[in-house]
Amino acid sequence: MNHDPAARLIARLLAMRHLPREDAEMRRLLVDSNFRDEVEQRLAACGMRLLAQPFAAHVGIALLRETESAVFEQNDTWQASNIGLPKDAVALLVILWALIILPKRERQLSGEAAHHETQGEMFDAVKLTMLAHEASRGIAETVLQEDYGKLLGGKARVQFALPQLSRLGFIERRNKIIHEGPLLDLAFDYAEMAPRILQGALANLLKQRGILADTATGDH
Repeated sequence: MNHDPAARLIARLLAMRHLPREDAEMRRLLVDSNFRDEVEQRLAACGMRLLAQPFAAHVGIALLRETESAVFEQNDTWQASNIGLPKDAVALLVILWALIILPKRERQLSGEAAHHETQGEMFDAVKLTMLAHEASRGIAETVLQEDYGKLLGGKARVQFALPQLSRLGFIERRNKIIHEGPLLDLAFDYAEMAPRILQGALANLLKQRGILADTATGDH
């Protein structure tokens, strides 16, 4: 398979679900437009697409919009996920994304804007890689339980869902602190999800907890 780099990379992404930006083949994907085009075309032929957000430290794959119904629409109902997560676990995933990724992304965007005058495509690629690895801030499990436990079906449901999210690579749990896992930043599209959160029903709750105001200023 070494004679076909595109097939090799796609196979690794399918098997491992995500790869870090420092990976040699991933670095080539991010700087070699012809190679990226080939990988994207092959994925598209299978109804899939790259998840390569500029500020994310990892790259993954997802379904194309037009093929989502083939996977998620079953027996006239729309499945919450294709990885066995119940609806309350998906709701917890959204909240964790809002608490951990949303403030980090605001800081990254502010950092990019501050250096917008810098020229040079290669330097910009390096700069984005550095910004992608900005450490996100963890959330104490006790704080999560106290603030959102009731909304998510009770503390027992949260305690049941956290190991699931950890095993799937969305979060990491260390010393009762929930940290960003390799897939959390890729779980939702920022341009699509951020306005829904900041302007939707969750905004009032985040404002009560002090998250929305901090996010707006990038100081969380």
